[in-house]
Amino acid sequence: MEQGDLRGVVALDGPSGTGKSTVARRLASALRSGFLDTGAMYRAVTLAVLRSGGAPESVVASARIELSADPANQVVLLDGADVSAEIRGPEVTLAVSAVSAVPEVREILVEQQRGIIAAVLASHGGIVVEGRDIGTVVVPDAALKVYLTASADARAQRRSRQNSAEGRTASVEAVLADVQRRDRLDSTRAVSPLRQADDAVEVDTTELDLQGVVARLLDLVESHGLRVDPAVTR
Repeated sequence: MEQGDLRGVVALDGPSGTGKSTVARRLASALRSGFLDTGAMYRAVTLAVLRSGGAPESVVASARIELSADPANQVVLLDGADVSAEIRGPEVTLAVSAVSAVPEVREILVEQQRGIIAAVLASHGGIVVEGRDIGTVVVPDAALKVYLTASADARAQRRSRQNSAEGRTASVEAVLADVQRRDRLDSTRAVSPLRQADDAVEVDTTELDLQGVVARLLDLVESHGLRVDPAVTR
């Protein structure tokens, strides 16, 4: 990967359905930076647990998870096989919060995430990382921390539209119940609960479209002095 226009780490945290993954990819593309979807790693481990039936702490120790850092070409491999679509299915969605709450799972994946971030920073200069504990646990010294939020209804509507576009069917009511369930599990787990970092900038996306959110984040990158002159990086 060549040097991009971002220097440092942009940490995007927030609850399910705020559009973190889509926003993070767009932001990374705009800045020609690396990208890491940590939620995809937890989903991949969850899929491995569902397939094997083993204990999460045992499965995560042997599972081989690989992710592309290119925001334009997101591929998730589990033991060498592409599971990018399968990890977004309903079975994984229902189980991922429980698997993510296992301390051993988080310990191993956080270590892997830090390794990926360090490698991308060394090769590319900057990376946009999204998840639920990036600014509080994974990269507490990130140059810019953003906490994306939105009303539960807005998040359910977005997730429902995303499911429909990807061929998955579920009523808005069912999606809303799942969003609220995941909020409860993620915010009350004993290890790395979902919370806003003290120095994070909160961005409420309820009334913003995708372009509006990305524009707001680009402004924050600029104001924090993290965007370099593209002419210098080429």
